Amino acid sequence: MAGAPNPLDGFIVDPAAMAYVGQGLQRPECILAERDGSLWAADARGGVVHIRPDGSQRLVTQQADTHFSQATDDATRFVAGTLPNGLAFARNGDIVISNFGTDRLELMTREGQTRVLADTVDGQPIGKVNFVLRDSRDRLWLTISTRIRNWMQAMDPTVADGYIALYEHGRLRIVADGFHFTNEIRLDAREEWLYVAETCARRVSRLRVGPDGSLSGREVFGPADHGAFIDGIAFDAHGNLWGTHVMTDRVFAITPEGELRIVLDDDGGSAAGKALMAAFERSEATPEMMLACGGKIAPWFASVTFGGPDLRTVYIGSLRGERIPYFRAPVAGLPMAHW
Repeated sequence: MAGAPNPLDGFIVDPAAMAYVGQGLQRPECILAERDGSLWAADARGGVVHIRPDGSQRLVTQQADTHFSQATDDATRFVAGTLPNGLAFARNGDIVISNFGTDRLELMTREGQTRVLADTVDGQPIGKVNFVLRDSRDRLWLTISTRIRNWMQAMDPTVADGYIALYEHGRLRIVADGFHFTNEIRLDAREEWLYVAETCARRVSRLRVGPDGSLSGREVFGPADHGAFIDGIAFDAHGNLWGTHVMTDRVFAITPEGELRIVLDDDGGSAAGKALMAAFERSEATPEMMLACGGKIAPWFASVTFGGPDLRTVYIGSLRGERIPYFRAPVAGLPMAHW
């Protein structure tokens, strides 16, 4: 729809007009929305929180089915070390989890039973699994932020060991490598390009998708440097790519022409944010400097999800918030594969 008037022209979110859903959440980093108004949010307590349309909620904790030789000894145990991060719906409604704690790609039923889809690639541990995206052909695209086990050590402009893997026919294979902390990814409406948030390059890149899932023609989309860490991204129906600046807490959009627009700013150019970015450029950013950053709405904006019956309600996922803020957009989101 490039060339048509952009629905975002003149659009700015008033923080005072923000509404909220959910309560007592822990690290609701990624959010999935369903047609009936349900939301599913990753939760650091070891699973996913289902927020029903009436506002009631329940925590679904991950459980691993352990099958012993005798059926009478079958037992169920909680998944140790779990930290669900990115989420996607499988075609049957199960939840695919990129698990930042177990370093695995997992599949969980809506009651919590969990099995591992993949934990190695090319005979090696996957690394820090960040996000998962299902396409129209039921393939799963997976981002690995870094191969360094202590991921904080990868928050450095000189580290580029993130990659993208494709899970198809029960097999995981690497399709692109050499990214600066690979984070969320999205396909455009025709699934011709895959867009990649490179957190530590502070930019969005894109690659052309081949019929066999190969990726090529890597290029930068929009500004070469946002001057901020990019976490989540999502398309609207006009072709704007929305996203979040994590820690400095902004929601942005990149127009089809590549222009960066800030639609919500909950940081206001804070001293802490400026100090963090300056230190990062010197490879001197520390966890303490990161923790000093964050706005008031839901600290550390992590993702944007379009939902509601008209796909014009925008939900903001966060790493340090306890509820989910949302606002109305002047344009619908691009429907995801499950919609």
